[in-house]
Amino acid sequence: MIRVTGERRKVAVIGGGVTGLTAAYYLQRSAELNNLPVDVVLIESSLRLGGKIQTLRKDGFIVERGPESFLDYKNSVRELAKDLGIEQQMVQNNNGRTYVAVGSNLHPIPNLLMYGGALEVSSFITSSLFSLSGKLRAAGDLLLPKIKDDEDEPIGDFFRRRFGKEVVENLVEPLLAGTFAGDIDHLSIKAMFPQFYQLEKQHRSLILGLKKSSETLRNDHIENYQTFQNGLETLIESLVSQLSPSTILKGVKVESIDQLNDGTVQIFSNNIAPIKCDGVIMTTPFNEAKAVLDHSGLFDGLPKMQYATIATVTMAFKQEDSKKYKDAMNFFVSRNSDFAITTCTWCNHKWNDVAPDGYDLLRVYIGRVGDEAIVELSDSDIEKTVLQDLEKAIGLSQAPLFTVVSRWKESMPQYTVGHDHRIEDIKQYLYAEFPNVKLVGSSYDGISVPDCVLQGKKIAIELLNNMFELQNA
Repeated sequence: MIRVTGERRKVAVIGGGVTGLTAAYYLQRSAELNNLPVDVVLIESSLRLGGKIQTLRKDGFIVERGPESFLDYKNSVRELAKDLGIEQQMVQNNNGRTYVAVGSNLHPIPNLLMYGGALEVSSFITSSLFSLSGKLRAAGDLLLPKIKDDEDEPIGDFFRRRFGKEVVENLVEPLLAGTFAGDIDHLSIKAMFPQFYQLEKQHRSLILGLKKSSETLRNDHIENYQTFQNGLETLIESLVSQLSPSTILKGVKVESIDQLNDGTVQIFSNNIAPIKCDGVIMTTPFNEAKAVLDHSGLFDGLPKMQYATIATVTMAFKQEDSKKYKDAMNFFVSRNSDFAITTCTWCNHKWNDVAPDGYDLLRVYIGRVGDEAIVELSDSDIEKTVLQDLEKAIGLSQAPLFTVVSRWKESMPQYTVGHDHRIEDIKQYLYAEFPNVKLVGSSYDGISVPDCVLQGKKIAIELLNNMFELQNA
């Protein structure tokens, strides 16, 4: 145990989503383990914690209003769960087939190429998802040279260059639209899929690079989604239970932050006295952070970040004896289709114990960049639209037992081309004006739950190390 003497310090965490809760937890945990004189305060503008992670438990159903699972590439969530004592509650998805809707038909995906799987040549050749000419063009990746410079480029341009237009339209774009609600002609390959950017640099051919790295990818369990037995909000509930109640301030909106002459920071909010802190971790979306710091003129030359607006629609149905797609886990939708939805998941196929026996639980996404208006429809109109699409796609004709519509306005950060450089500039500007204010969260270095957990933990440890000049806090 490291013992540090001196006056007490205060650190404020702004934002009570998974990034902020993780940061507050590791600040408190490290302070306790090392006997550091630190007080932590978590400030959340709403009356609930957890941000977009919301689990509804209803009549034996587990409904995720926001994210429903994660791919834990770096084991950041598992490490957090282990520290919280809930590692044994983590579960992996069941096996199931993934489809893409092109036109009005569903076609099985040869493999989960977008998630790091090696290309299985035999399944690709026999796939109905691509024409013969499309398959021949995709095979050109084996012969094409790598790009010479190190410049960023749109995801669409990157994959068209390697595999051709048809693979992008029928595979890459549907997977991205259903996962990130993004426009592939603006999103950054370096920021969104650095693993593919690096594969081209290292191996020239993506197909060869994926094949060479496939064994490592399998060992890292990259293709397994994970969640918790009683829903993803289990993680939030455990984090909150570990924090001292006096640490948390809900219903408090931060309006501005000032840097004081003595090096401390003053936080001004809507309904409580100013809080003087030695350090601040801001985990709110960038546009909210920009508004809080704008009075300093710090970000005058920087544009607002773009965010996509989406909605999740979850429906419960009685199972039919002759239903199709009994092996399906989900399907994604191409822009060349006749559907308004972007993806659909059979939650009870993907996970055990999320629905009572004899029932299907379907979860649908609607909305993407350029098609946000559909999210503004009434719940009944959204339900009608989704049911029409499900009837066309999978032949589902019955009425749902219940429907849960959850709207997420401007919730999906869009990492457009040049994102990495812009974030580096933002952090340099911030350090010059507010050296004790740190920006982390889904707007910056990864939007997934594991990315946010990793950012929260890392910045908490770094801040304590710097504050007390420790090697290991």
